[in-house]
Amino acid sequence: MNNRTLNILEGIGVGMRILSFTALSIMGKSTPFLALWLINTFDAILLTYCAVVRKNNSYIVLNLFWILVGLIGIYNSLK
Repeated sequence: MNNRTLNILEGIGVGMRILSFTALSIMGKSTPFLALWLINTFDAILLTYCAVVRKNNSYIVLNLFWILVGLIGIYNSLK
């Protein structure tokens, strides 16, 4: 995969993360938490993929952590 494509994917992932946390900040308790966690988990998967391709171990660990947090958030949203 070329560098331009990775930059685009990373930009999409970062934009998704900004969008989800902005929604949480603005909407507060009325935030659709399941949707927020689904978006957050998907962007973490996307960013993990980019980090693996770039062999960036720090971002692999960071985004694997966010995947775990997202899965916990999804589970709690479904309870």
